[in-house]
Amino acid sequence: MLLASLLFHAISSAQIKEVRRVLVLNDLGIVSSPGFAEIDQALYAGLQESPYQIEFYEESLQLSLFPDAASDRRIREEFIRKYSGRKLDVIIAAGSDSLKFIAESNEKFLRDTPIIFCAILGEIPDRLGPDMHFTGVLGRLQPEETLNVALRLLPSTKHVVVTGGMGKFDDRWEAIAKQSFHNYESKLDFMYLTDLTMPTLLERLRNLPNNTIVYHTAISQDAAGERFIDSAQAVPLVASASNAPVFVMDDVDLRGGAVGGDLVNWADDARVAAGMAVRVLNGERPQDIPIVTSNNHYMFDWRAIKRWGIKESNLPPGSTVLRRQLGFWELYARYVLLGIFALLAQAAAIVGLLWQRARRRKTEEKFSKAFRQSPLAFAITTTKDHRYVEVNDTFERHSGWRRDEVIGRTPLDIGIWVDPNQRFAFIEQLVAKGRVQELEIKFRTKDGQIRTGLGSAELIEIDGEPCALSVIADVTERKMAEEALASMSRRLIEAQEQERTRIARELHDDINQRIAMLSIDVERLEESGSPSGPERQSRVKGLQKRLMELGSEVQAISHRLHSSKLEYLGLAVASKSFCREVAERHKVTIDFAATDVPPEIPREVSLCLFRVLQESLNNAIKYSGVQHFEAHLRGISDEIELAVRDNGVGFDVEAAMSSQGLGLISMRERACLVGGTMLVTSKPMGGTEVSVRVPLVSPKATRDMASRPA
Repeated sequence: MLLASLLFHAISSAQIKEVRRVLVLNDLGIVSSPGFAEIDQALYAGLQESPYQIEFYEESLQLSLFPDAASDRRIREEFIRKYSGRKLDVIIAAGSDSLKFIAESNEKFLRDTPIIFCAILGEIPDRLGPDMHFTGVLGRLQPEETLNVALRLLPSTKHVVVTGGMGKFDDRWEAIAKQSFHNYESKLDFMYLTDLTMPTLLERLRNLPNNTIVYHTAISQDAAGERFIDSAQAVPLVASASNAPVFVMDDVDLRGGAVGGDLVNWADDARVAAGMAVRVLNGERPQDIPIVTSNNHYMFDWRAIKRWGIKESNLPPGSTVLRRQLGFWELYARYVLLGIFALLAQAAAIVGLLWQRARRRKTEEKFSKAFRQSPLAFAITTTKDHRYVEVNDTFERHSGWRRDEVIGRTPLDIGIWVDPNQRFAFIEQLVAKGRVQELEIKFRTKDGQIRTGLGSAELIEIDGEPCALSVIADVTERKMAEEALASMSRRLIEAQEQERTRIARELHDDINQRIAMLSIDVERLEESGSPSGPERQSRVKGLQKRLMELGSEVQAISHRLHSSKLEYLGLAVASKSFCREVAERHKVTIDFAATDVPPEIPREVSLCLFRVLQESLNNAIKYSGVQHFEAHLRGISDEIELAVRDNGVGFDVEAAMSSQGLGLISMRERACLVGGTMLVTSKPMGGTEVSVRVPLVSPKATRDMASRPA
């Protein structure tokens, strides 16, 4: 038990991971921004690759909802109050304002905690000095690359309209676009629609001049103070209202009809940042991990490029096209191929059937000869009306029926089945499974003899008609030999019991009586008053004690060989007494219970269960390694059951049955001889249960009593 406890503790310890605390701080929050929602999901998934249990915290500055300085101050104070007393292992700043928020703080716990950043627009804040431990992924927005692609796809472009908002979050995106387009202002007409209400902006977009493209930055708030979730609300409004193609900055905005462009994937940046965080949790210093830049990718919406007449072949090599509408072949190729395959399979099946038919005709002659001369009894019946269509010579010899007498008739017509219900079960199994394995049956010969056969059958087809091919081996002589062997075993056990009874009687009536007389003589010697010293008295008493112990031992041997209590007081009393004697002799505990045991039990049943109890308890005490055992005797309807249990080391039942020992085999044979069954359940370190269930009047005993003279 101590070893098991230590093992369980070791396993439990191995399953519990060390806890590491990771805080993610973002600009807008997962509700206000689908982009930051994707970043949070990617960070959380990436952190699961660490060998630690991650305690995940998420905070947001909510810039789109609380952009004023007073709100910023309250958020900062609440953040410091909330986390200054909690040891953080890594802080991940998602967004430029979140990184700036951390850089401008003088709190020691922030400056001592490793910082990983991602989704950063622009440069790293100057306040993020060398005394802080940081690394991360710089976002790389490239509006000029998107503009170049747009000009290649739409070479007639003359006007570029840049849309944006007036929220605190929007300014940085618009500034990046203006800086990127500065070198193109001499070639194209640029118009910045960044200070309008949303209705006014949409109206302007509906009336744009020809040869115009739209580049959308971000709208989290319009001129009227109305707030928007940019990618989920503003982008679909802009793309649906615009009479010109709309290009965007990141993959989250590629929705609602936007064309696409050279886009940054914030989730990819977050996955890289999560990998850096895992390395830091594993012991690396952030300053030893190089800062990297996000990898942009050309992405386009298939529906948008079709709407604006853009040829897919003109897209940059390696571009990703989303929401592509599949063509006929792409939609139905699988079904076309399956149809062709089905036709080919049918053609192959037809050729195979023709080949099989020709082969069957060639083999029918060989089969017919083998069928007639087989040493087993063969019979072929139809499955429709169960009439015989063919039998072989062996069938004629075994059944006594000639072929011309059975062809066209059913097995019921000639009464060959002793038990018609067994035949119905035979047919049901054949129809359900297509075959019947070796099944012992009783069949009646023409002259009325009852024979035992071992039958098998399978479904076959003859000239297109389903038939049953039945094979019967006559095992009557073998069964008689088995029964004779069982009878011999029974007689052997009975002779053994008689011998044990004789020995027990001699021990009890002769040896024990003489030992008792010897004890009386010793007592008389002590009471005779003859001179004796203390030493002589001590020896006499010691001799008397040993003689009494010898008498008790002989009596115990007598009980083990043949319990007189079993014969005169019944199975329950004898079993209880035996359990008590064994417990006292071996210094163990045996809980015995008898439930609903009938007062009258056939002698052979009582003897069987008593011997099984003896053998089971002796084996359990000897091999189980425990000191507590259970034995339960109970009556169940017209049966009686004995169960002996222990919680010891157990053993391999199959190996024990096949070994040289006779204990389990003798118990099983005893149970079999009185028509009972024995079940042994055991597994290593899982205990053992021996259960024997016996009918109160065994079939063999009934036959024996019926054959005895009155």
